Amino acid sequence: MALGLLSALACKSQYEALLASNDADAKYKAAMEYYNIGKFTKAAQLFESLAVVTNGTERDDTVQYYWGLSNYRNKDFYTAESNFARFVENFPQSTFASDAAFYRLDCMYRATYRWELDQMPTRACMASISEYMRENPDDKPHLEACNEMMKDLQERLDRKDFEAGKQYYRMEDYPAARVKLKNVLKNNAENVYREDVLYYTAMASYHYARLSVRDKQKERYLTFVDDYLNFIGEYPESHYRNELDGIYRRVQKITGNVENN
Repeated sequence: MALGLLSALACKSQYEALLASNDADAKYKAAMEYYNIGKFTKAAQLFESLAVVTNGTERDDTVQYYWGLSNYRNKDFYTAESNFARFVENFPQSTFASDAAFYRLDCMYRATYRWELDQMPTRACMASISEYMRENPDDKPHLEACNEMMKDLQERLDRKDFEAGKQYYRMEDYPAARVKLKNVLKNNAENVYREDVLYYTAMASYHYARLSVRDKQKERYLTFVDDYLNFIGEYPESHYRNELDGIYRRVQKITGNVENN
């Protein structure tokens, strides 16, 4: 056990000596070896210290790129994003430039929040992804990943908008719920929760009419009818259909427009 401890201490002191060394070749070789065997923390530290020594040399972009990649593999996405952003700015012609730009996007993506939280990072990430896709139209492997990221990020924005309208419905503020839900689709007709938005819009109209004073009910029930017809026109096979059909039949009786069929 004592021998193992001494061996560990010897290895540690050897690494620290290398970290403090100005021998760029030895440090570069060791950094690559640590990276290749998955010792990303040590690799990142060595590449970081190398960056000063290799600045302006032919190894400069390689060292900077693998410094970011080591942090990325070590799941230090905040530091890696900074590494890759600096790399893209300083080495736009490097053979690593496209990969570095993509990894920066991936770091930004991983730093975004769940739909319930602030979505400013989501919007910033989506803008950067869109720019990357415009500038790299032939980068198929990365573009596929970018499309998946965009799909996920858009779903978060869609859900946040939908849930904001639904919250008014839960609070039984039905007029506000209907306005908010209508605005969700006004702002983005392709919202992935469109079916749910239209369902809650119709339900908000129904409950608003149901709770209204008698002389306002018929007019407001007709608003529900419009929302109902709009819904079934788009989603005739929806799992909401039976519920809405039942409400529609009740509303037809109330308004005196019973269909003869």
